[in-house]
Amino acid sequence: MSRRAWASFAVTGGAAFMSALDNLVVATALPKIRANLGASLEGLEWTVNAYTLAFAVFLLTAAAVGDRVGRKPTFLAGIALFTAASAGAALAPSTEVLIAARAMQGLGAAVLLPLALTLLVGAVSEARRGMAIAGLSAVSGLGIALGPFVGGAVVQAGSWEWIFWLNVPIGLVLLPVAARVLAAGPPTTARLDGWGVVLVTLGLLGISYGLVRTGALGWANAEVVGPLAAGLLLLGGFVRWQYRATAPLVPPHLFTHRGFALAGVVALFAQGGMFGAVFLLTQFMQDVLNYAPLDAGLRTLPWTLAPVVVAPLAALLADRAGMRAAMALSAALQAAALGWFAVVVAPGVPYAVLVPPMLMAGTGMGLFFALTARQALDWVAPAEHGIASGINNALRQTGVVLGVAVLASVFAANRGYSGAAEFVAGLWAALWVGAAAVAVALVADLFVPPPVGPGRRAGPVVGSSMSV
Repeated sequence: MSRRAWASFAVTGGAAFMSALDNLVVATALPKIRANLGASLEGLEWTVNAYTLAFAVFLLTAAAVGDRVGRKPTFLAGIALFTAASAGAALAPSTEVLIAARAMQGLGAAVLLPLALTLLVGAVSEARRGMAIAGLSAVSGLGIALGPFVGGAVVQAGSWEWIFWLNVPIGLVLLPVAARVLAAGPPTTARLDGWGVVLVTLGLLGISYGLVRTGALGWANAEVVGPLAAGLLLLGGFVRWQYRATAPLVPPHLFTHRGFALAGVVALFAQGGMFGAVFLLTQFMQDVLNYAPLDAGLRTLPWTLAPVVVAPLAALLADRAGMRAAMALSAALQAAALGWFAVVVAPGVPYAVLVPPMLMAGTGMGLFFALTARQALDWVAPAEHGIASGINNALRQTGVVLGVAVLASVFAANRGYSGAAEFVAGLWAALWVGAAAVAVALVADLFVPPPVGPGRRAGPVVGSSMSV
């Protein structure tokens, strides 16, 4: 590649790594945040969910804004917002301020990730685009994989605030370099579905808020039932509006394909079940097994690095065994791993007993990360690859939000922070719920029909900033 192309890869890769890292970098810092800020379980949930909810909700919107006003200036604004929000999180004097800063981080990440891919493929020749896309995906995957380890190392060496300060110098370097090396693409006349953005944002917020509050208030409380009901009504209004909107945020006709709809179910439930379990298991290793943050992060590497090894082999497996079989195997491995964890977790469980289910879960996640977007693209025409990929990614991030909320609610019902025995009892129940969620994805995978038509050999489309 040319020197400019390599520079573009460095900038977009750095931004993608930074935004991907913050998905899980906070996981091993949660016990320290709870102790330092006096955060409740609900506050810890929102520390995670504020990021993933903003990411999920604004992913499609940010990409649409980039297409309308220009991808480069939107990308630069995303770097600036993410950097400023990271500084705000590091300086947070309370859980409430930290949650607000995490939400701003998620919004910045929603801008960075889709636009990084589009700007990169615009900077390389057509012959090198496949390599560039693979490289950017690898960088993003590495960011997710190293999150718990980096978080643990930083917290143990300094304090939890430094997991956020880490982003600030990176962002300050990326901003002027990106302004210089990235090519500015022309804005389009794409319209923004404003009502769609408002309805889906408030609907998801209502459901997430209601689920998070169940841990403290129970399911029958008006402060739980009200937001849940309002969220469902707003999402129903969003679906109805998409049939009327001139330029809908989510074109309804995509879901008339059974394969595309089931691929969305797989993305939502598989990601939700696994990341809800990660949220609790990383705390289990510190609060119950008494590992220091760095030691806990190191001990998650068999789980989080396995996808980096497995992902390159996933396409070969899908081509030989079929997409449905490969994705079903992914869900089966993840569901079985969560059930295995549920069987063996105990206050004094040896670490060696946890390694086999970690490897099993990581293998399943590697297949899932590599193939989930491709599974969705098998059901749409090439011109719709971008929006279909964006919808799939948004469903995955929504799954993280709902998975963390539901599993934490189950955990809290057993007074999980009261002691080691209570923690294990709550974790046991939550892990089985997570396994059941991934089992739903497995059943959905089994009913996905073989792909036919022009989308069969789907690949990332380079004309849209939602090709993620």
